[in-house]
Amino acid sequence: VLSGCGVYDGTEIHEASAILVHLSRGGADVQMYAPDVPQMHVIDHSKGQPAEAESRNVLVESARIARGKIASLAKLTTEDHDAVIFPGGFGAAKNLSTFAVDGKDCKVNREVERVLKDFHKAGKPIGLCCISPVLAAKVLSGAEVTVGHEEEEGGKWPYAGTAGAIKELGGKHCVKEVTISFPVNSPHVDTKNKVVTTPAFMCETELHNIFDGIGAMVKNVLKLIGK
Repeated sequence: VLSGCGVYDGTEIHEASAILVHLSRGGADVQMYAPDVPQMHVIDHSKGQPAEAESRNVLVESARIARGKIASLAKLTTEDHDAVIFPGGFGAAKNLSTFAVDGKDCKVNREVERVLKDFHKAGKPIGLCCISPVLAAKVLSGAEVTVGHEEEEGGKWPYAGTAGAIKELGGKHCVKEVTISFPVNSPHVDTKNKVVTTPAFMCETELHNIFDGIGAMVKNVLKLIGK
């Protein structure tokens, strides 16, 4: 499930690409979806600032990553799929929810909420990375998720405050590293709720570490469906 195209106002492109590579390597068939709604705003990524008087559609922008092969999130059902995965990027906090503005008082897009609840009810796994675990924390009360560490540690974990917000949302935060090469392994697997999460770009680290951490998340999602 995509949230636009670009880290500051949509899907984190490297995370989406990593997920697709690892799903392909795992032999999974993939269909991409995005909500057919306007973006919260448009960010000029060369400046890191909002582009005035410009608007874009989440589904249309997400189609860039999907190479045009994408459908409205309203068409996503549990009957047609074994699992669902949400990449990160600020689109998860701006377009799939209002977390970027409202924090613990945020609302989740209606279709996103439906999808999360439907997959949870069906006992089918849900994968999330980077900032997107806040969606599970909000919608699935008591879900165990990770966004990495709970302290910034000199800037290594610049979004560490998200861990506290997850607790306020009703979720349980579990401290994890970004990659499986550390003693506290990524990802976190909530076996009860079948929710698998990994920090990804919540950590300032090398790209290959993020790629490997996402691979571990995908591998665990596929393991939960017996693939």
